[in-house]
Amino acid sequence: MLRYSSHQLQYAAVYIVITFVVLLFLNIYSSGTSQKIFYQNKKTTMIEKCNLAAAEIANLEVLNSTTVTNAVSQMGNLRVTRLIITDLEGVAMYDSMNTESTVNAYVLLPEVVQAMSGKGYDVFSWRYANGAMQSHAAVPVFSHGTMVGCAYMMEYDVDQGALINSLHGNILAITLVLELVVIIFSFAFAVAFNRRIRKIMTSMRIIRSGDYSHKVNMGGQDELTALGEEFNDLTDKLQTSENIRRQFVSDASHELKTPLASIKLLTDSILQNDMDMDTVREFVGDIGNEAERLNRMSQKLLSLNRIETLEDSELEIIHIAPTIERVVHMLSGIAESGNIHIHLDISCDSQVLILEDDLYQIAFNLIENGIKYNSPGGKLTVRLYQENDNAVMQVIDTGVGIPEDAIDHIFERFYRVDKARSRKSGGSGLGLAIVKSLVERNQGEISVSSIPGIGTTFTVEFPLFETGEEDEE
Repeated sequence: MLRYSSHQLQYAAVYIVITFVVLLFLNIYSSGTSQKIFYQNKKTTMIEKCNLAAAEIANLEVLNSTTVTNAVSQMGNLRVTRLIITDLEGVAMYDSMNTESTVNAYVLLPEVVQAMSGKGYDVFSWRYANGAMQSHAAVPVFSHGTMVGCAYMMEYDVDQGALINSLHGNILAITLVLELVVIIFSFAFAVAFNRRIRKIMTSMRIIRSGDYSHKVNMGGQDELTALGEEFNDLTDKLQTSENIRRQFVSDASHELKTPLASIKLLTDSILQNDMDMDTVREFVGDIGNEAERLNRMSQKLLSLNRIETLEDSELEIIHIAPTIERVVHMLSGIAESGNIHIHLDISCDSQVLILEDDLYQIAFNLIENGIKYNSPGGKLTVRLYQENDNAVMQVIDTGVGIPEDAIDHIFERFYRVDKARSRKSGGSGLGLAIVKSLVERNQGEISVSSIPGIGTTFTVEFPLFETGEEDEE
């Protein structure tokens, strides 16, 4: 069942009233326009007839009832309802109406008075009433440049009155039909619009309940269709985010479960068995290692959360080379213990807009991974150069490499190519996910290429940030 709010009904009522007023105005305007057309046509015709009669009377040498009557009779049928000829004093010398003749009487009709008022201009009046059109015209009669009388005509036209009446009726009928069409269209549009809006509202309730796979099919080519498409795009993103969240929770639960299970097993072994102190110390050391692994994992999860809440205003302009050198110096001890040789290849320093801690963590994670997953006695090359207005940092190792089917997954959270080796080296599967998030947050790009058995290359690019001082130099 369709339901309409009070606002919807008010809007519909206001729309219908406005439409009715507009159509009524058009009806009045059309009626007035048609009457103006009839007025102009009738005025031209009546004035021409009056001038014709006035010209005949003006040719008479003597003006009296007899001469005027004879002159009028020679004009033929002028097709007017009444014709009156007056002298200069306004006394009728001829009146075509026999029943109410005004011959030898003063004619005080408004049109006659105006025509003989001294200005000597043509007068016309028109009135439509009771289905008939009444036209009145009067022109002064001049003989040798002197006004000698007036010719007055009146026409009572029922046929044209009926035509005007029919025209008005047709316009009114058209107006009412248009108003009815507008009302029907308005309600049809309101019903269709309400149905489509309710479809969106229903879909929103379904999405709110957690079913992000739901799609709304609006149809059509209007704004609501575009809104439906945007709505579906939003649900796709929500579905993707939900899938990522579930996968993250599942992976995090799995990763946390392993060290917790190890700690539980070790503590139960200590409590349930009689052990010498050396064995107890060994077990306690293992418990400490698992606890440290949990601590590293929680710190990296906090780092991921911090990445998502950083504001752009915290960024700063820094040089990349000093940060890389500081990271290499920090990790040189680990590299020496694994007999890994680190080679720095910095062709030129570069300025970028980035948070220094982000750059440090990016370089630290990549270089640390290059050391951990390198071959014994291997080489790690860290390069820094400029290319196409970008600062490029490459970390190249000579390790076992990454299988081709794992390349697309290495930046996913908790993903590890070799899980046994990663756990042995203390890896949590979050380092590269953190690196990718840090790079993308700072408008950078990261890519990886690897050849199994030869090595892996990580490439990070950031847009160069040139200052005015450097340009001047």
